Parts: sequence; C-alpha cells; structure tokens
Amino acid sequence: MDMDKRAELGEFLRSRRARLRPEDVGLTHYGGRRRVPGLRREELAQLAGVSVAYYTRLEQGQSQNASDAVLDAIARALNLDEGERAYLHGLARPTPAARRRPRPERIRPGVRLMIESFGNVPAMVIGRCTDALAWNRMAHALLAGHLDVEAPERPADRPNMARLLFLDPHTRELYADWRKKARDAVAYLRLAAGRYPDDPALTALVGELAMKSPEFAALWSAHPVGDCAYNTREYRHPLVGAFTLSEEVMPLPDDQGQRVMVWNAEPDSPSEAALRLLADLSTETTDRRNASVTVGQVGAGTRARWRPA
Repeated sequence: MDMDKRAELGEFLRSRRARLRPEDVGLTHYGGRRRVPGLRREELAQLAGVSVAYYTRLEQGQSQNASDAVLDAIARALNLDEGERAYLHGLARPTPAARRRPRPERIRPGVRLMIESFGNVPAMVIGRCTDALAWNRMAHALLAGHLDVEAPERPADRPNMARLLFLDPHTRELYADWRKKARDAVAYLRLAAGRYPDDPALTALVGELAMKSPEFAALWSAHPVGDCAYNTREYRHPLVGAFTLSEEVMPLPDDQGQRVMVWNAEPDSPSEAALRLLADLSTETTDRRNASVTVGQVGAGTRARWRPA
C-alpha cells in the first residue's frame, strides 16, 4: 500500500468513527467531556472484535493483510453502507485489476446508437472521470445547452460534468438543490478514486477541483462515498423554467466505469410539458445549425457534418 493510500485509509476510518456516538452503537456513555468526537479506537475495536493494537495499525496503514472478515466486521461496527464498504475494501486491499492503469475511455458505436435512439428522452454516457462520452440532443439541451460541443472522441475536448458542476455558473444555477447534487458528485468521485487508484486523469481532476473550488475541497475532506443509481431532482432551466425529473443511472458491465444516464418526467405532468417544450426548442436549434451549412461550402470540398450533441 503506497503512502497516499495509507493516508486516505486512515482519514476515511477516522471520519467514520467521528460521525458515531457511543449510544448510536449500543455502548454506555458515562458523561464527561471526550477528547475526540465520535468513537474512540478502543471502542471501535471492541465492536469489531479485534485488538486495539491491530485496529490502530490498520488505521495508520501499517497492516496490509487485513482479511475480508476483519474488514467486514469493521464496516459493520462503523455502520457503513454498501458503497462505503466497497471503498474500505478497495483502500485496504486493492485488487491487481484496480492497480492497473485504466484504458483510455472510448464509447462503443452500439452504445452511441442506443442513446441517440431515445429521441426526446435525455440520455448520455458518462465515464469513470465524469466525462460526457456521448449525449443525445436532449441531454445536451438539458444539461449544457450553453456549450456548443458534441462530446467528441478526444479526451481533452470532452465536457466534464463534475468540473461544470463546481466551476461553471450556468450549471450551478441549473440545480435547485445544488448542494445535494455537489455532495452526490463528490461521493461518486471518492468511490471512483478507490476503484481506479492509478487513473491519472481522475487524480488530476480531483486536484484541479480541490484547488479551484473551496466547496469541493470541503466536501472532499468530509469523505462522502457512494454511487446514486437513481434520484429525483428539480431543475431550473434557463429556457423552460422549473421542472422535476427522475434520473436513472445504469452501469455498462463490459465498459470499465461507464454508465448510461436517462432522465424522465412523470406522464401528463407540468414537468413533461416543460420537457416537450425543451425538445421543440432543441429541434429548432438543430435545424438552424444544419441550415448554416451552405451549398457553396459543400461544393468546395468541405466535409459538412453536424451530429446532435
């Protein structure tokens, strides 16, 4: 285990001890001032059924052979959810696959065709570093209509959704509950960092956001961990106003870390009407862009092509 992972494991365990009180886990608290917030090391060791010395070594990153049973016992003692449990295992016992540098992200043609077939339903493919690998016309109109981009193949040109969330004022205004969306994004990035510890793009993204956004830095230091498979969010769109959409996130099992995201409105609701209006407006924008390609340009040998973002 390298130095960074030892430090991260210790910070994670301490953050989870700090959020628990003795009475939360059935321990008797006799009053008086406690020197540290939350559970003491010896209290957690007692709950997990391990020695204080062993737990201390683990928290300090000095034990590299913790068994699954020990890690599961510590996870139960800390009341970790499934995402946090997986994160703990990844930090304490990274698998050989996790230690390999991930391959550059490419989207399969069939997946691109799938999201384009959704029509007026917003859909996109997001990568392990929250890059927009592909999105259909409606997802572009919903999330980033102010950006004239199509999520191209070159990694440097791809919109990054976490970067937009923290550094782009238009994206911040899009979410009625921006703070919850921001926490969810950081929780996912924490989980991804545990799964892909040797991904330089992910490391660079976290470093950039921590430097440029105090809000990101504060959330990152709190160690939220998790992956939202579904959610319901309220949007404040600059073109069609406020509406609410359900968000479904589905992993692509054969594509390392890639996920399909789809947004839907309740049938016959004001939100569905707003989504239909957004579809009409985005179609008009597409038509105007297509019309801007002149016959003269095509005749001169320019390859004129525009794909919906």
